[in-house]
Amino acid sequence: MFTWQPTATVKMLKFRADILSKIRAFFAARDILEVDTPLLSKGAITDPNIISLETHIHGLGKDAEKYYLQTSPEFGMKRLLCAGSGSIYQICKAFRDDESGRRHNPEFTMVEWYRIGFDLNALMNEMDEFLATMIGAKKAERMSYREVFLRYCDVDPFTADIADLQRCAKQQGLTELYGLNDSERDPWLDLLLSHCIEPNLGYEQPTFLYDFPASQAALAQIRLGAIPMAERFEVYINAMELANGFYELADSTEQRRRFEQDLEKRQHLGIKAVTIDENFLAALNHGLPKCAGVAVGIDRLMMIAAGVSSLADVISFPVGRA
Repeated sequence: MFTWQPTATVKMLKFRADILSKIRAFFAARDILEVDTPLLSKGAITDPNIISLETHIHGLGKDAEKYYLQTSPEFGMKRLLCAGSGSIYQICKAFRDDESGRRHNPEFTMVEWYRIGFDLNALMNEMDEFLATMIGAKKAERMSYREVFLRYCDVDPFTADIADLQRCAKQQGLTELYGLNDSERDPWLDLLLSHCIEPNLGYEQPTFLYDFPASQAALAQIRLGAIPMAERFEVYINAMELANGFYELADSTEQRRRFEQDLEKRQHLGIKAVTIDENFLAALNHGLPKCAGVAVGIDRLMMIAAGVSSLADVISFPVGRA
């Protein structure tokens, strides 16, 4: 039997359409330009934790060329920023392999926006306004990465060594997960964050988690100091990560170094290498204006707005029915 019917009700699909209309009205009121960038690119995100889907294009008498389905529209949108677009937003599909479940689908919808001249605090303020408009959320609490680790794990993530993090994991009952690399701190920090901290976040009000370790900067700037910090934040509601925001890195040389470091990690972990997006790096080299950007998962936002527990309730056809 073919399972042709949608998993979301028609009523839910109408509710989803209303949310999308509210998103567009939110940005129109702020005179932020809606843009559209390609889903396919010759370059991909290098992050070892994100697996891109690949395809090949045949045409123009050439050999088949490999392209990647975007995991977010970030690179294309930053190319527009470098070209002088001003503040922009986009509602689009994104794709990530090896992600399927109650809160994950390999194909998902997101809204991403970039604000020229904003720092991280200004973007968090706008994120507060966005959540209040979309789902009636209260003003968010803001907690630093260090603060949540001290509160829920009684360990300082910036001074603890790997042995300390391992002891903490054991005390938290995570001994069955002892397969992590004993020479890297970040996987242990990620383990504690996902299993011991995230389940406590964002119930009475959204939680904005900020000041991540510099080693987890990705595409964010690093704020120098006694302890360097990545200028990024994550948003949690009902223990679920909803958004990820950066004060954007504009240094093409540093960005290339991070991409190459990611590729070395992929090789070490036995994860397939990807092609660095040279168009994106060329755009950064031309000049990215000072800006901050954030990506929000619309399907997860819909789950929260509708009070349901599965993505299948808010999208027409999840991967099993596509």
